[in-house]
Amino acid sequence: MLMPMLWAFLYDFCKVVAALFGLWVLIDCATQEASEGNTKIVWTIIILFLNFIGALIYVVVRRPQRRRELAQ
Repeated sequence: MLMPMLWAFLYDFCKVVAALFGLWVLIDCATQEASEGNTKIVWTIIILFLNFIGALIYVVVRRPQRRRELAQ
Protein backbone atom coordinates (compact mmCIF):
# COMPACT_ATOMS: atom_id res chain seq x y z
CA MET A 1 0.00 0.00 0.00
CA LEU A 2 2.90 2.32 0.66
CA MET A 3 4.55 1.89 -2.75
CA PRO A 4 1.66 3.31 -4.86
CA MET A 5 1.54 6.36 -2.59
CA LEU A 6 5.30 6.78 -2.87
CA TRP A 7 5.16 6.61 -6.68
CA ALA A 8 2.27 9.10 -6.75
CA PHE A 9 4.22 11.49 -4.53
CA LEU A 10 7.35 11.11 -6.67
CA TYR A 11 5.33 11.72 -9.85
CA ASP A 12 3.72 14.86 -8.39
CA PHE A 13 7.08 16.10 -7.13
CA CYS A 14 8.60 15.69 -10.61
CA LYS A 15 5.68 17.61 -12.14
CA VAL A 16 6.20 20.50 -9.71
CA VAL A 17 9.95 20.58 -10.35
CA ALA A 18 9.38 20.54 -14.13
CA ALA A 19 6.83 23.36 -13.86
CA LEU A 20 9.17 25.49 -11.73
CA PHE A 21 12.03 24.84 -14.14
CA GLY A 22 9.86 25.86 -17.09
CA LEU A 23 8.75 29.02 -15.30
CA TRP A 24 12.35 29.94 -14.43
CA VAL A 25 13.47 29.45 -18.04
CA LEU A 26 10.49 31.42 -19.36
CA ILE A 27 11.31 34.34 -17.04
CA ASP A 28 14.99 34.12 -17.99
CA CYS A 29 14.09 34.20 -21.68
CA ALA A 30 11.69 37.12 -21.24
CA THR A 31 14.09 39.25 -19.22
CA GLN A 32 17.53 38.37 -20.59
CA GLU A 33 16.99 37.61 -24.28
CA ALA A 34 17.78 40.42 -26.73
CA SER A 35 14.73 42.21 -28.10
CA GLU A 36 16.12 42.62 -31.60
CA GLY A 37 14.63 40.37 -34.25
CA ASN A 38 12.22 37.58 -33.40
CA THR A 39 14.54 35.62 -31.14
CA LYS A 40 12.67 36.33 -27.90
CA ILE A 41 9.28 35.55 -29.44
CA VAL A 42 10.48 32.32 -31.05
CA TRP A 43 12.10 31.04 -27.86
CA THR A 44 9.04 31.98 -25.79
CA ILE A 45 6.79 30.04 -28.16
CA ILE A 46 9.15 27.04 -28.09
CA ILE A 47 9.23 27.06 -24.28
CA LEU A 48 5.45 27.43 -23.96
CA PHE A 49 4.47 24.79 -26.51
CA LEU A 50 7.12 22.18 -25.72
CA ASN A 51 6.99 22.72 -21.94
CA PHE A 52 9.81 20.89 -20.17
CA ILE A 53 11.49 19.77 -23.41
CA GLY A 54 11.42 23.33 -24.78
CA ALA A 55 12.89 24.70 -21.56
CA LEU A 56 15.61 22.08 -21.64
CA ILE A 57 16.42 22.90 -25.27
CA TYR A 58 16.66 26.60 -24.37
CA VAL A 59 19.03 25.95 -21.47
CA VAL A 60 21.26 23.62 -23.49
CA VAL A 61 21.34 25.59 -26.75
CA ARG A 62 20.65 29.27 -26.24
CA ARG A 63 21.76 30.14 -22.73
CA PRO A 64 25.47 29.27 -23.17
CA GLN A 65 25.45 31.02 -26.55
CA ARG A 66 23.97 34.16 -24.98
CA ARG A 67 26.56 34.11 -22.20
CA ARG A 68 29.38 33.93 -24.76
CA GLU A 69 27.86 36.88 -26.64
CA LEU A 70 27.66 38.96 -23.46
CA ALA A 71 31.25 38.14 -22.50
CA GLN A 72 32.64 39.68 -25.69
